[in-house]
Amino acid sequence: MRRADRLFQIVQILRRSGAPVTAAAIGAELEASQRTVYRDIADLIGQRVPITGAAGFGYVLDKGFDMPPLMLTPDEIEAAVLGALWVAARGDPALAKAARDLIAKIDAVIPAHLHPFIAEPTAATPPAKPMPPDGIDIAQTRTWIRAGRKIRIDYRDEQGAISARVIWPVAVGYLDMVRMLFGWCELRTDFRSFRADRVLAADFLDERHGERPALLRARWSRYMAERRERRAASCAP
Repeated sequence: MRRADRLFQIVQILRRSGAPVTAAAIGAELEASQRTVYRDIADLIGQRVPITGAAGFGYVLDKGFDMPPLMLTPDEIEAAVLGALWVAARGDPALAKAARDLIAKIDAVIPAHLHPFIAEPTAATPPAKPMPPDGIDIAQTRTWIRAGRKIRIDYRDEQGAISARVIWPVAVGYLDMVRMLFGWCELRTDFRSFRADRVLAADFLDERHGERPALLRARWSRYMAERRERRAASCAP
């Protein structure tokens, strides 16, 4: 690995870690000696990269530090393009456009020798299957999730029964065949999932549900984890 690449990777390792990282751990990931890591850390500090720590304790990167944008490795470029292509094929129209714009922006700013990693990627997604039209504006739904506001919907379930619901939207799920809306249902007083194509009408209310979106999402994540555990237990021999 070139020294410049190694310095960049050290910053990346420290950036993604929430705890001090030892030189031994950095060296193991980069296949470099601890002496090399110590020297590289000293060079980065000499270049005014805000790294604190000491040998034996570990190193931490100041959370306020930022690097020039899009200093990407070939693998990072392919990962970004693969994800963007998936979203472009399966996301709602607003996200699909954003994904295509993202690919164009990356292509516009990376060095010329990296362009083949976008034009000729080694990874690919399977062709997207046709999806039924959504009965709710997914882009506005995502805005309401961030704002912590309620949505009133008329919903047709799998048996064809229609009900009126007021939900606290938590997340939008993008599946191969359909998009899903997850949220707390006031009618059922529990979390429920709704297929976007079965929503017959939607009214985006100004009323807030009163719970911080991050906390509501955490509650939903725990609910889903417990649900998976129950299913696993019921299937156990």
